[in-house]
Amino acid sequence: MRVGAIEAGGTKFVCAVGSGPGAIEELVRIPTRGPEETLRDVIGFFSGRQVRRIGLGCFGPLDLKRGAITNTPKIEWRDVPIRSILENALDVNLRVETDVNAAALAEHRWGAAQGVGNFVYVTIGTGIGGGAMVNGQLVHGLMHPEMGHLRIKGKRKGNCPSHDDCWEGYAAGPAIAQFGNAELPQSIAMGLLNIVSVLSPELIILGGGVMKTPGLLKNVREEMKRESYLVLPKLVRPKLGDRAGVLGALVLAQMKL
Repeated sequence: MRVGAIEAGGTKFVCAVGSGPGAIEELVRIPTRGPEETLRDVIGFFSGRQVRRIGLGCFGPLDLKRGAITNTPKIEWRDVPIRSILENALDVNLRVETDVNAAALAEHRWGAAQGVGNFVYVTIGTGIGGGAMVNGQLVHGLMHPEMGHLRIKGKRKGNCPSHDDCWEGYAAGPAIAQFGNAELPQSIAMGLLNIVSVLSPELIILGGGVMKTPGLLKNVREEMKRESYLVLPKLVRPKLGDRAGVLGALVLAQMKL
């Protein structure tokens, strides 16, 4: 099905029209600025392209029922009802999901998690986010998982502005810039073991810029084995690479309303 897709990130919005990994007709990258400027350019891209459905994988936190961004650190974007703005401007049906949940959907349909009903997609970059699928369904609750703020203990205070001792404060890009990467494999492993202890996934997909560090995936595996008696899942990089987010937005748009 030919649909529209938006991957809304902190530095850029990726907008596309297509039906799958080998069938992207058009794609554009729009720098993330304030809501008015950014969404004006998004609307401009889709205007006249004759899509009736758009999927949006968005940074958060999100109110998924309202399709609105909530208390994000990006002050200008707080309480922006992004779904209604785009639906009204483009006269489309728009489905909103977190960016990591969207990436998980893409990896499940076309990537490393094909045929796997229980897995977790984690991205480690400027921040940390995670999306979980259990029995083939994305996990939701009162809102959506915020795995980057799992509490772990480090040798020093972490650098998250919200918590002294959360995963993101020890293992995301800003933490590496502040503390170096000597403790990075252990910090990543501790967060992953929390996820394994709760969800017992068959597979964990590790995306994001930090995980492109040579040798890091191997070192994380070794740390997890050293630190736990649990049966551990397979750890892999995303098969779809950096395209997982926008391709996941395509999946969202193609899902039954």
